[in-house]
Order: sequence, then structure tokens, then C-alpha cells
Amino acid sequence: MILRQLFLEYVGQTSGNPLLIEIDRAEGIYMYAPDGKRYTDLISGVTVSNIGHGNKYVTDAVCRQVNDYMHLMVYGEFVESPQVRYAQKIASVLPEPLESVYFVNSGSEAVEGALKLAKRYTGRTELIAFKNAYHGSTHGALSVMGGEEFRNAFRPLIPGVRHLNFNVIEDLKYITDKTAAVIIEPIQGEGGVRAAAPEYLKALRKQCDETGTLLIFDEIQTGFGRTGEVFATIKYGVTPDILVLAKALGGGMPLGAFISSHKIMECLKTNPVLGHITTFGGHPVCCAAGLAAFEYLIDSGIVKDVERKGRMFEDILTGHPLIKEIRRTGLLLAIEIGDEELNQRIIRDFVEEGLAPDTFLFCESAFRIAPPLIITDEQIEETCETIITSMNKFM
Repeated sequence: MILRQLFLEYVGQTSGNPLLIEIDRAEGIYMYAPDGKRYTDLISGVTVSNIGHGNKYVTDAVCRQVNDYMHLMVYGEFVESPQVRYAQKIASVLPEPLESVYFVNSGSEAVEGALKLAKRYTGRTELIAFKNAYHGSTHGALSVMGGEEFRNAFRPLIPGVRHLNFNVIEDLKYITDKTAAVIIEPIQGEGGVRAAAPEYLKALRKQCDETGTLLIFDEIQTGFGRTGEVFATIKYGVTPDILVLAKALGGGMPLGAFISSHKIMECLKTNPVLGHITTFGGHPVCCAAGLAAFEYLIDSGIVKDVERKGRMFEDILTGHPLIKEIRRTGLLLAIEIGDEELNQRIIRDFVEEGLAPDTFLFCESAFRIAPPLIITDEQIEETCETIITSMNKFM
């Protein structure tokens, strides 16, 4: 309790009602409090810990890199093996021409870099985003966020941003030869797991091609196996001009990236030089961790089982009287309760029952299920039993 008090007193707070779960250690899909109480991680640190906590392949890679070297020089000046090897590995999985990786520190910074890159390459200034989209909290990312409540207190933001209705093909007419870029989540995370229709993304790609607009996919939440494919761009068969990654990219360490073709990325080199710059982006320890996590993800074959595991959650929970709808892609689920106050009460009880839950920024009437992808069938059954037991208290 003393540490919790110190947390509230000295650590900057983001809400007036934090969960205040104190964690002493974590392993696999579980986190443990100092008193030994076990919590099932329902959200993977918001899709960061896709291969679970304490994966030895990753921790060994971190230790090896720490012993070799940590920070050497501002990003882009020295040749550092973890950066090069990880960029090469990511590019080998992505469709062409996504071949040039620019490492940064976080998802927000990756979005900032992607927006700058698009404006620089096209010479245009208009940006198009979508309602209920989440792209981060820095000024540029906030400008393309789809929640007015979050934006209003920080105006003026970047000018020339238009927000369209998600999944409405008719709105694509607003993408014109004045538009530098369209930024979209193929599956809206904080909107409550709202997936783009395949025909919608194809129409969006076509409209961007016809107007010379760059298409940016934000796969910060959906990347690295979460949807049942390594990346949603592969799942949909639609390739963006710029891909934005973070969260699971670092294998538990802070890391982000924006990825494009050599042709587009080249414009950051001149007029002015250092068109984007970062000191700690692509930190060698973070890249070593990310590379190890990515290799484990690919080599273990766990992505192939993600869709089945997600369907297992859906099948067990479907039909509960309190659940109005289940929206799902792979192992990313929104369990719609339909009542914000009831959903908050259920989430609080989850904590008491040993679950670590979360809601969505733009859908507070639903709770999130996005466990580490390594979760077993037995653990899914046990987790669903706990969820059902908790929800039954509110009937």
C-alpha cells in the first residue's frame, strides 16, 4: 500500500481512477502482485506483450546486447547490427515496396514521422483521418485522432485535417489531389475493434492511387500476429505507402517505426538534411529485443493458431445474457456490454477475480480481450470461466 501511495504522489497521473494493480513479476500470460496474487493479462499491455512476459529468447537477447553496447550515437549515424538485422527481417516479411525502416521510440513518434514524410514527399498539406481513430497523443498524432473530446483542450492543432466516417465508401470522394495522406487503422482499436470491410480498403487504395495521395496504415495495435496474420496489410491484401508500427515491435521494450519505399523515404535526406531525427530511436537494446521477439513469433508458428484461439473465446462467451455483441479479429476482441456504468463495474470485479482488463477510449461500453498470443486452450477456458463467473454477479 505504501508503494501505491508513492505512485499516486510522485508519478504523473493520467486519470482520476487508475486500477492501482501493483505487479512484482510477470511470466507467460500472468502477472503477480507482491502478495502472490496472480492476474491473467487480458490486454498484453495493450498488444505489446504478444509473445508473453519473460520470454527467455528475448531476455537473453537483451542481456547479450547490454553487454556489447547500449546507446552509441544519434540515430542514423553509426551502423548498429541490431537495427540493421531487425529492419532486414521486417522488410523480408512485408510486401513490396515496404523496404525502408525508420526506427523511432514510440507509436506517437512513428505517426509524427509518417505524417511529415507524406507532406514532404507530396508537397501537399491536407491530411485525412477517421472518426474514432486513435494514433497517439503528441500534437501531430492528436490532430489526426478521431475523438473531439481529446483534441479540444489542446487547440490549435495541425491545420488542414479532415475526419471522415470509417467504412463509408461515399466519403472517399473527399480524398483529392490536395490530400497529402490518408491515415487509417485497418482495424480500429480504441474504437472498439471495428474492422474495415475488405472492399472499403480496396476502394481507399484506388482513390489514393488516382489522386496521388499516400496511404498510411497504422498497425500499432494490429501488427505482429494479433489479427491472425503477421500484419493486417497481409490479411487484407492491401499495401499502404507507409506502414506505422510500435507496441509489439519492441518485444516489451520501447520501439516504434514508420516504413516505406526507398523512393519515398529518400526525401528526408535533403532540403533540409535530417528531415526527421531522433536520439534514442532504434536503441540497440530495444532492437535486439524486438528482433528476438519477431524471430520467436515467426519461428514458433503461433500466428497460425491465433484465429482459432480467438474464435474459442468468442464461442465460449457468445450467448451470455450481459453480452450484446462480440467484435473480433484474431485475438483482439471487444465484448460489448452496451452500458458504460455496468461495464466499469464488471471491469472492477475482474480485478478482484484476478484478471487485468481494460476498456476502449472511444467505446467505454465494451471491455477488451487481447491476451498474449501464446495463451493455451486450457488458459482460454479458465479465463472465460472467470469472466463468466464475474459477469454473473451483475445479472
